Amino acid sequence: MSTAGRLVVIVLFDGVDLLDVTGPPEVFSLVRRETGDPAAYEVVLAAETGDPVTTAAGVRVLPDATFAEVAARRIDTLLVPGAVDIDERRRVRARTDPAVVDRVRGLAAASRRVASVCVGAHVLAAAGLLDGKRATTHWSTARQLAAEHPEIEVDADPIFVREGEVWTGAGISACLDLSLALVADDFGEATALRVARQLVMYLKRPGGQSQFSVPLDPVSPTRRVEDLRHHILRHLHTPLTVADVAAYAHVSERQLTRIFKTELGMTPGAYIESVRVERARNQLESTDATLERVVGDCGFGTTDTLVRAFRRRLGTTPTEYRRRFRAERR
Repeated sequence: MSTAGRLVVIVLFDGVDLLDVTGPPEVFSLVRRETGDPAAYEVVLAAETGDPVTTAAGVRVLPDATFAEVAARRIDTLLVPGAVDIDERRRVRARTDPAVVDRVRGLAAASRRVASVCVGAHVLAAAGLLDGKRATTHWSTARQLAAEHPEIEVDADPIFVREGEVWTGAGISACLDLSLALVADDFGEATALRVARQLVMYLKRPGGQSQFSVPLDPVSPTRRVEDLRHHILRHLHTPLTVADVAAYAHVSERQLTRIFKTELGMTPGAYIESVRVERARNQLESTDATLERVVGDCGFGTTDTLVRAFRRRLGTTPTEYRRRFRAERR
């Protein structure tokens, strides 16, 4: 089915992340090629004026149209990238220019759906488009988003989150996953699969897949918690419990919970489960191990526990995850 007139408007402003701007058009252009429909998507880069916009990478991008010009058209998808500032202590802060926020608010009202890429979620939040919704953003600014907008349920883990016709994507290369998800929503999984193959990507990772591997999370500021993390990894195949970790640390379970929530932002039980899921993911992607073997190696105890953990954290089952992400043997 031809979908001529499916207009995608990407918001441009100074300091915007370059890949957030250029990644999605690559995906949408491949849809035109794979479907044979030259009008499948029309992508327009819009800015306040027609002058070149300087991105965070220093590369200048020439807008196709002004905000005023695209506001007069029927917009199918408004795509909002982001920008960050780095302070003297090398801390990352998402930028929300009031003028850009006002423009996005107005354009969103005339759009069928709205999607943010990376820290563009902060712009949507400032425009009031995420109120009462669950949303994600780049993990480095998730705490900022939650602190500034308590009305939003911020989930820093998923690659993308869909709430009706409002989508939020994680950072930065996840713009491709988000774009593939939009393609699948518009044209079906088969078309998205063909596009993913052209991009040498797996067909879109499920929205619930983690932004990064748990063992590679930002290093805790205390050696004590790092030691506990390594202890958990070394004993993951055993029936490790929170009580076991507390005994190893010579603290009460309540004190252990306070330590983990302060240092890692989650309870020790949630952390243990997330590490187990991460190890299971790796085995499902790279080995032929049976589910029973994965259960034993990762310390889940039962297959039902494994399945529940995958549904809770990734929104899919181990079998479906393997089907999508199993690396093909050559």
